[in-house]
Amino acid sequence: MKSFISILIIVAALAGSCKKTDEFLTRLPLDQLTDEGYWTSESNIRTFAWNFYPNAFPGYSAGFDLGWGGYFSGESLNDDFAPTTPPAFAQNVPSTDSRWSFTFIRRANTMIARVPTAPISEEAIRHWTGVGRFFRALEFANKVKVFGDFPWYSQPLDETDTAGLFKKRDPRTLVMDSVLADMKYAAEHVREEDIDPALPDQLYVNKFTVLAFMSRVFLFEGTWQKYHHNNTAKANEYLEAARWAAYEVMTKGNYSIAPDYRKMFNSLDLTKNPEIILFRRYDVGPGLVMHSLATYNNREPQTGASKNLMEAYLCDDGLPISVSLQYKGDKTVTDVMTNRDPRMYATFVKNTLRLNGMVNNHSTTGYAVHKFLNEEIANTSEGLNANNPTDAPVIRFGEVLMNYIEAVAELGKLTQNDLDMTINRLRKRPGINMPDLQISGSGLPMVNGVEFDDPGRDPGVLPILWEIRRERRIELAMEGFRTTDLRRWRKLEYADMQANIDINRGAWIRRADYIPTELNVTLTNDDEGYIIPAPKPESQRVLTNNRVYLSPLPDNQIKLYKDNGVELTQNEGW
Repeated sequence: MKSFISILIIVAALAGSCKKTDEFLTRLPLDQLTDEGYWTSESNIRTFAWNFYPNAFPGYSAGFDLGWGGYFSGESLNDDFAPTTPPAFAQNVPSTDSRWSFTFIRRANTMIARVPTAPISEEAIRHWTGVGRFFRALEFANKVKVFGDFPWYSQPLDETDTAGLFKKRDPRTLVMDSVLADMKYAAEHVREEDIDPALPDQLYVNKFTVLAFMSRVFLFEGTWQKYHHNNTAKANEYLEAARWAAYEVMTKGNYSIAPDYRKMFNSLDLTKNPEIILFRRYDVGPGLVMHSLATYNNREPQTGASKNLMEAYLCDDGLPISVSLQYKGDKTVTDVMTNRDPRMYATFVKNTLRLNGMVNNHSTTGYAVHKFLNEEIANTSEGLNANNPTDAPVIRFGEVLMNYIEAVAELGKLTQNDLDMTINRLRKRPGINMPDLQISGSGLPMVNGVEFDDPGRDPGVLPILWEIRRERRIELAMEGFRTTDLRRWRKLEYADMQANIDINRGAWIRRADYIPTELNVTLTNDDEGYIIPAPKPESQRVLTNNRVYLSPLPDNQIKLYKDNGVELTQNEGW
């Protein structure tokens, strides 16, 4: 089995696409699979379950699709990236939105309903029901992230059930309480190992996959309830669920910190990596799935890291650049990269700028990402175009550790032991070896017994929480988390390019250093200064309305519901 995609050949032709809400909910995509002739074995049920994987776990996507959720798509709408044409916050209500769909919700409900009819053991029924409930939980959690309140469905509907098909949105907390119930059931009943010797454990959903995603989902929802709704009770309930799930993985899962940070993102085979909980496999060959992420990191112009992100990396003494005596300044790339957290070198090309006008594979800021590039195949057919076969981590132990420590801190229960089990474990990774983060008796962050408080800290964030959020930003850099994190913290103002000019700045350079080359860059001063990737004010992203924390419901759905006698309320401000 080279990729979980390959098994979809069996069912792909049966999975119909639908255009209307009622069709999404009632038209069975796998009609042939609903009778007693199909739901007869675990093998058949497993085949059905594979159908969820590409949607739930896109990895690095496929071919030239760069919409995997990393720094190419809407996930670049944050303070990590400085594009020449910055994506803007949504301004208008769309006529359609493919995210308002029920396709995989209905498939999950079909699976949950059919599995108990199969002539398999009670243990197997509980396992596969748990798998179905896990995928249903992920679907609803994603809908809530996008739209807030959303209609909850726990079973596939009959096409004649108009009242069920067109019902009002259910409250966000009702949906997320249901998601929590699904996750708890799955965590209890999904096997630690599936019975499929053809696949390594890290290619399919098991108990620890469920728990890892549970920690991700409820860290998001707990902090959303805290910072958007000031709902302390629900925030604490969900954060406790995130903390518990992460702790289960930490103490009962057989995972550890990988010995090489970068090899988690550019490896040709993640099977033996001890930090990978779930990954998507790619391979070269006819009918197999490949991607183009490594190519983008290697030979194409790319969106570069902002000055703001580069300055977020600590010095190798564990202190922020505004505090550390180790910081050399930013007037050369060598100075920027000297005495810094080694994860910077694993993420960005060290001591070399790629400038527009000098090289074709330039970066908008000069700082080039190479986190996902495997140099061994960079200039081979496998490393070019859309032939990249490097495996994609879907969820890893390092994220679970960061989910745990943030949940504990948000709950007000942080201890030094918690830091030692999480952040300090990551800092002890071979090749990283950063000093431990400590917490003083006064609650301030501390390194080697010396308290500090970053002068660049957001005054609305406690000093120790600021450092935990910094660690998350660095550990998970370019992996597609930052925009989601800013949304749940209610901090999208960080992505306002006019209020925070350093997110529209790159490396500091002198034009004279590159003569006779004609650089195609704008600088803060004519002859020297910081690169400004988006110099025109009209192209710069600004935050003018907090309505953008939720997406608007598309017009066509509001009309469709109205035509069926139901008012589908629009999100506030749209």
